[in-house]
Amino acid sequence: MGLCRAVAIVILLFSLGALSPAQEITVAAAADLQFAFQDVAARFQEDTGITVKLISGSSGNFYAQIQNGAPFDLFFSADIDYPKKLEAAGLAEPGTLYEYATGRIVLWAPKESKLDLSRGMQVLLDPAVRKIAIANPEHAPYGRAAVAALKHENLYDKVSGKLVLGENIAQTALFVVSGNADVGIVALSLGMAPAMKEKGKYAEIPVEDYPAIEQGAVILSSSRKKELARRFLAYLKTPPILELLKNYGFTVPAGASSH
Repeated sequence: MGLCRAVAIVILLFSLGALSPAQEITVAAAADLQFAFQDVAARFQEDTGITVKLISGSSGNFYAQIQNGAPFDLFFSADIDYPKKLEAAGLAEPGTLYEYATGRIVLWAPKESKLDLSRGMQVLLDPAVRKIAIANPEHAPYGRAAVAALKHENLYDKVSGKLVLGENIAQTALFVVSGNADVGIVALSLGMAPAMKEKGKYAEIPVEDYPAIEQGAVILSSSRKKELARRFLAYLKTPPILELLKNYGFTVPAGASSH
């Protein structure tokens, strides 16, 4: 009888394990979060045991994929308008929209470059600059910010022939690292990342030169792991993670730390 009972318990445990959803969430995150969210995900897993599968890309592309049923649990966009549109269309879980940060853009060049970035945007007129990398403004918010800054400085028409478009802001930075561009306009969060600090130098572009890059997140209504997703979103609002985002150059919205 004891043996039968033991076997029954083992079978029950296995069946419960099969029914329990995996402790993993899939997060579609804008490319400017690539390095910051690696840190966030590692801390979250250590603190909760929940694994975060990060997929990095352009916000506009993710928006289109989600409309077509992509199986993400959360969407962190570099443009808060995309999550707002998903919410309006019933594709985001009501009440989960969260403005988690405001991004900034910088001029970024290889460390060995002789370009004097302290000259600001005018350095882009230097004859040594043959190619300028920006993210594709069609679907990358940082690309739109770059175009706005160039136009604000009356430089867009003068340098538009030199522009090389990255699929997202991370690929844009890689164009500069690989030598396919002499300089780029990238996210401050990438310029400040330890992995990138060794490779390049940056100078901030005045925030008055481009519209605020307000970034937002939502839990998707199609998610089958909404409770795990809620835990991750709540984790983003804790003081240590807000501080981490600040250390990557993001501006945390006023009042966020009160969550």
